Amino acid sequence: MAQIKSQMKRIITNEKARQRNVSIRSEVRTASKKVRVAVEAKDLAAAEQALKVAVKLIDSSVTAGVAKRNTAARQKSELQRLVNGLKA
Repeated sequence: MAQIKSQMKRIITNEKARQRNVSIRSEVRTASKKVRVAVEAKDLAAAEQALKVAVKLIDSSVTAGVAKRNTAARQKSELQRLVNGLKA
């Protein structure tokens, strides 16, 4: 364990940030899964609604610094392609 006061504070701060990042990442994964489940069920309305929520969460994860910009773009594109495949 650290002996320096500022390092002890950094340890606590880093753990809080890690927990926040885990939570955000989990929300994004859950939202993406909901889109995939709706697509597999061939439910266009539910898929579009879940896509809207997922895109919002993915964008907020970039703002929070959890995900990189290009990763988020790739994830959104993949989900959008799945939903567009239902429309065709």
